[in-house]
Amino acid sequence: MIPVHIHGLGFDETNSQPVVILKEDDGHRVVPIWIGQPEAMAIMIAIQGATPPRPLTHDLLMGVIGAVGLTIDRIEISRVDEGTFYASLVMSGEGRGVTLDARPSDCIALAVRAGCPVVVDDEVMRTAGIVPDEETEQDVAAFRDFLDHVDPEDFMNS
Repeated sequence: MIPVHIHGLGFDETNSQPVVILKEDDGHRVVPIWIGQPEAMAIMIAIQGATPPRPLTHDLLMGVIGAVGLTIDRIEISRVDEGTFYASLVMSGEGRGVTLDARPSDCIALAVRAGCPVVVDDEVMRTAGIVPDEETEQDVAAFRDFLDHVDPEDFMNS
């Protein structure tokens, strides 16, 4: 497993879909994962540390996980099949371990809230990882600047 972090959260204009970019901690490869609009908003709100007036679904799930005595140990992006990524939510607590199959976007939204590691399977990195060119890096930097100045409420009614 390869440790990664969220390198960027962007918007693919070719298909009007958000994309989260995971970058390996000790390298240059990135794994782009196309996600849904609600999950992108949930990730962005957590990255910015914003507190919505009512708990979002991922906030509720964090509360449930804690209420049953579990903590999130890590998120594993475990495989990719025909362009679809698969992930696992790995938790433990009270002398037991629990691993649940989940969408990568939901796992990433939880990882940001829990502050837990995200790892990508070696084979996923080999098949889906890319080394971005300089133009892509500039796009990510521009989007990071956008994230620094966007208000999460801008996305609430979309």
